Parts: sequence; structure tokens; C-alpha cells
Amino acid sequence: MVVRTSLRRRAREEQRKGDLSGRLITLHDPSDPASEAYRTLRTGLLYAVVDAPPRVISLTSPGPTEGKSTVCANLGVVLAQANKSTLLIDGDLRRPSLHAVFDLRNINGLVNAITGERGLSEVLSEPLPNLRVCTSGPVPPNPAELLSSNRFAALVEEARQGFDYVLIDSPPVEPVADPLILATHADGVLLVLDAQRTRKGALRKALHDLRGVKANVLGTVMNNFDGKRGGYAYHGYTR
Repeated sequence: MVVRTSLRRRAREEQRKGDLSGRLITLHDPSDPASEAYRTLRTGLLYAVVDAPPRVISLTSPGPTEGKSTVCANLGVVLAQANKSTLLIDGDLRRPSLHAVFDLRNINGLVNAITGERGLSEVLSEPLPNLRVCTSGPVPPNPAELLSSNRFAALVEEARQGFDYVLIDSPPVEPVADPLILATHADGVLLVLDAQRTRKGALRKALHDLRGVKANVLGTVMNNFDGKRGGYAYHGYTR
């Protein structure tokens, strides 16, 4: 009874604060099977293409609330734990969440860097050794235009030169063009699915749209997977 009460109280507090930091299973419980699954995903990325491994990776999903931000954050943590300098960019300029996952302020971020108000280094936070986070900054009226700009392309190239890995938390493929724009800036795309919610039709359409912009879809990550191996399953493939 004491445990249940404690869990309920914590859940109420997190809901009231909008706290998403409990999603960092790789940080809070490294021995959990889900944490091991993230490390397996990391290994898959490190050896995905030996000659030219993807260094700038966009994570998206067919629809909303399928766990892409959680996967992005935890993958960033395990890459940093492997001594890889890693940058997480919140590219969801409509409904950003990485700042909440890492409990960071979101006053200045990617939007300020794109518009030239700040340099990229000025809007980065370091929640962990080897890990930097670029929050979204203020929600703009024209996300697609900002992400299509030459300035954003230059920022991605700057990040590529400064970090071993750059992970971009992208909006879901439906219903906006932003994730397709972001995919064109990345070396590869990871498509995050929810085992209980994602429909086959939505998955097919997402793959069709990504391939329509010649995105390199590295594989899929099945989130909310009910199995002994942990919280998700990874299916990788390259072209």
C-alpha cells in the first residue's frame, strides 16, 4: 500500500509539472532490459554502414505520441555513455519536448540560431558529459520555412563538424512537411513505431513519403513492445 501511494503521488506531481524526465530509462535504470535494448540500438547504428556510418540521424514517426522523443533522448544518452560526442536537436518547432525530457529551460534554442540571434554554441545545454542538447526555442509562425532555409542547412553542417553524432527529434510525418525537410538534411532516418497504436497504412504512407524525398531510412524502432527483451524492438536495414 505504501508503494502504491508513493507511485500515485509521484505520477500526480509529474503530471502537474509536465515532467517528462522519467522517460530517461538509460540514465535512471541502466540495468533495465529497455536500457540494454537502447545499447543494442546504439551498436546497430555504430556498425550500420562501416565505410560511411550515418552521423546526422533524424528520428520521426508516422503519427503523434508514438515515442520518438523518448527514443531520441535515450539513444543520445547511450551514445554519450559510449564516449561519443553527441548533439540532440529538437527539430519539432510546433510541439517541442526535449527540454522537458531533460528538464531544461526553453527560452533560446534552434529558432534563435536559425534567425541569427544566437550562435549554435550559445543555445546548447550539457545535461551529461559528452551530451549537448539544442532545445527548440520559441515556437515560430513558420517552422517549415525556417527548416528549409540555408541558415538551417549551415547549422546542421556546423553540428556535423563538431560532434560524432547529431540526432534530430523530428515531428511526426503526418500532417506537416517538416519531417520530410529534416530528412533531407540527415544521413539517415529512424522511424519510431508504437506496437499498440501504429497502423500498417500509416507506416506504409510514412515510408512512401520519406522515400519520395530520397531519405535513407535506416530502420524502424518498435516502441511500447510487450516482450521479454524490453520496451522496444529494432529492425534495421539500409539501402
